[in-house]
Amino acid sequence: MWGAFIFLVFFILVAPKTRHLLTGMVGQSGDWISNWAPFSYIILAFVVVAGVFSLYLMTHWPKVAEPENPMARYKNDDVLE
Repeated sequence: MWGAFIFLVFFILVAPKTRHLLTGMVGQSGDWISNWAPFSYIILAFVVVAGVFSLYLMTHWPKVAEPENPMARYKNDDVLE
C-alpha cells in the first residue's frame, strides 16, 4: 500500500505535465457527470452498488471445508516395531 502511494507522489504528481493531465481528466469527468446528469448518476450508482455487493460477497462467502484425506487411514506404520 505504501509503495503505491510513494509511486503516486514521486512519479506522477511531481511532474507538472502529469499533474495537469490528471486535473484535466478529473475536470472533464465532472463535466461529463453534470452534462449527462440522470444517466451518469445511474451509472455511478451501479458502480458503487456493484463494489459494495462484491465486498459483501467476499466477506460473507462460506468457508470451504477441506475434504478428509482418504489415504490418511493407510498411514505408513513401521512393521518392525
